[in-house]
Amino acid sequence: MTFPRISMKTTNITVSPDLEALIEHKFEALGRLLPDGKEALCEIELEKETEHQSGKIYRAEVNLTVAGKLFRTEATEEQIEHAIDVARGELKRELERAHGKRQSLLKRGGQAIKRMIRFGRD
Repeated sequence: MTFPRISMKTTNITVSPDLEALIEHKFEALGRLLPDGKEALCEIELEKETEHQSGKIYRAEVNLTVAGKLFRTEATEEQIEHAIDVARGELKRELERAHGKRQSLLKRGGQAIKRMIRFGRD
């Protein structure tokens, strides 16, 4: 499955076509972790904080809604590309965790059915 269409919001920053292509490329690989046939909505907010001029001034926030479940990550870094990478990594961890839980539930269900077939009702 391909990653859903990305909706972007920016604050105090302009997104170049190169940065937009980078975001599309980074998040497309996460499409394999999404359940098939489920509707998904991805919202990315990029911001340059105006309170200070040096240090961690770029913020990336990602909200991914899949079948009514919200996955949310946020990262603040010195460069916008690094903030996007960190947010993507956190989102990947959350999706992998949810994917593992789903697989575990399927296996447990299958084991219970097999046990009922073998030994009757339990």
